[in-house]
Amino acid sequence: MADDDSGSPRGGGGVREQDRFLPIANISRIMKKAVPANGKIAKDAKETLQECVSEFISFVTSEASDKCQKEKRKTINGDDLLWAMATLGFEEYVDPLKIYLQKYRDL
Repeated sequence: MADDDSGSPRGGGGVREQDRFLPIANISRIMKKAVPANGKIAKDAKETLQECVSEFISFVTSEASDKCQKEKRKTINGDDLLWAMATLGFEEYVDPLKIYLQKYRDL
């Protein structure tokens, strides 16, 4: 096994790469929707986006988690994530996501 965090086993205290990142198949499926049917996406492009998306999710979730800890709550909810996004400078996404979250809750 590798010595860095991405390749170390769970027992070693590190986090495996496949546990940190969203599945590449999911990333690939989403990316393919944005390119023409005959378009191709390089493997390194998929891997780069996989890392970026996973880092973004960690970034927002960490901010929401800090808020919950300060409020002595253990569960992060959708409103916490929206608050974190606004706090981190992603305000333009908050209103569309609020609409989506409400529709999701209505179902």
